[in-house]
Amino acid sequence: MAPIADHPLRYPLANELHARPFPSLTPPCRAVYLAIKKAEGAASRDKREDLAHLIDLLSRFGTAHPQPGATHFSTRIGQHTLKWEQHTEFVTYTVFLNGLGHRPYDPADFEVFPDDWLENAPGVRVTSAMIRVAPRPEHDEELQEKIDDWMVPESVAVSRVLDDDAMIAGDFRIDTAGHTRFAVFTAPGVGERRVGRIVQRLCEIETYKTMSMLGFSRVREIGPRMGEIDRELSRLMEAMTSRSDAEEETLKALLSVSAELESLSAHCSFRLGATFAYEALVHKRIEVLREMRFRGRQTFAEFMTRRYQPAMRTVKSSEGQLGSMADRAMRAGDLLRTRVEVQRSAQNQQLLESMDKRAEAQLHLQKTVEGLSVVAISYYAVSLVSYLLYPVSEPLGLSKGTLTALVVLPVVAVVWLMIGRIRSSMDDPGRHL
Repeated sequence: MAPIADHPLRYPLANELHARPFPSLTPPCRAVYLAIKKAEGAASRDKREDLAHLIDLLSRFGTAHPQPGATHFSTRIGQHTLKWEQHTEFVTYTVFLNGLGHRPYDPADFEVFPDDWLENAPGVRVTSAMIRVAPRPEHDEELQEKIDDWMVPESVAVSRVLDDDAMIAGDFRIDTAGHTRFAVFTAPGVGERRVGRIVQRLCEIETYKTMSMLGFSRVREIGPRMGEIDRELSRLMEAMTSRSDAEEETLKALLSVSAELESLSAHCSFRLGATFAYEALVHKRIEVLREMRFRGRQTFAEFMTRRYQPAMRTVKSSEGQLGSMADRAMRAGDLLRTRVEVQRSAQNQQLLESMDKRAEAQLHLQKTVEGLSVVAISYYAVSLVSYLLYPVSEPLGLSKGTLTALVVLPVVAVVWLMIGRIRSSMDDPGRHL
C-alpha cells in the first residue's frame, strides 16, 4: 500500500479510547478513593498543578513519574497500587490495598495520603470513599448483618449486580472519618477485571453524583434572587397593562431585569450543563451494573430515584424558570419598545401636522405682506413718477391731480408684476429673473 499521511490526531484519539483501563482486583482487598476539585470562586484550574501534586506523592514513595502532560497514571507505591486520573473539573486518586485490614473501614487506611500532602492539594475534596471487597458469605443473613453493622440501615442500598456475580452496598453517607462507605461481595470465580470494573463504577457513581449536586447547590443559592426577579417582572408587566408608571421608566426597569437574568444565566450555564451531563453518567453507570433486588432492599437505582432525582428535577426546573423569565422579560421589553415607538410616531405625526399649519399660516402672512408691499412700493413709485411728469402737465392741459391719477394703475401693475417675478424666481431657483 502506498504511504499516506495520517491525521495528526489519529493516534491520540485512538489511544484515548484505551486511556483509562479498569483495575484488576483479587478479593479480599480494599480501596481508598479521593477526588479533588478547584474551590468554587478560585482561579481557573491549572492541570499542571494536579500533575505536580501527583509527582510530589510519587516522589515520597520513590516511584517513577508520569510523562509530561499525562492525564492518567497507574503505578505501585510501596505495597499498594495507585491509580490517578485527571478529568475536566477534578482529579481522582484511588489506592488499592491487599487484604481487609484490622477492622472494617479503618480510617488509618487513608494515611497512604500524607497529611501535609493533603494540605497542599491544589483544590478541595469533592468526595472520598472507602471500598471493602470481600468474598460473598454463604448465608444472606450473615451478609445482611455485616451491611447493617457497617452502614446506616435506613439509607443503605443493596443489590445483586452483573448476573449475580457480585453484591454491592452503600448508604451514600459521610462517616465520622469523613468518607463514604461501599461494600462489594463477590461470588466464587469472578474475574479480577470484573471486580475492578465494579469498584470503578462505584467510584464513578459517587463522584458524578457529588459533582451533579453542585448544580443543585448553585440553584439554591440563586433561588431567592430568582424569586425576587420574578416578582419584579410580574410588577412591571402589571404596570405595562395598567400604565400606572411612565413607560420610559418601565422600559429601563425591564432592560435592567433582562440584563440581570442574562448575567445569572451566563454565570450558571456551565454548572447546570455539567450537572445534566453528570446526572446522565450516574444513571448510565448504574444501568450497566444490571441490578437485581436483594431481600426487599432498595437498589442503587431506587435510591437515586427517591433521594437524588428530586434534586436533579429541581435543577431542571430552575433552569427552565430562568429561561422562561428571560424570555418573558425579552417579550415584555419588545412589546414596550413597540408601544413607545408607536407613541413617538404619533407624536412625530402631530408635530409634522403642527409644522404644516405653521407653514400655511406663514404663507398666508407672506402673501399679506406681499400685498402690503405692492401698495407701499406703488405709493412711492407713483409719487416719483408724478414728480417727473409735473413739468408736462401744463402743455397737456392736465392738472397735477389728474396726471397723478392717470399713472396710479400702470405703476401698480408694474410693481405687482415685478414682485410676482421675484417670488417666482425664489420658488424656482433655476429660473432667472
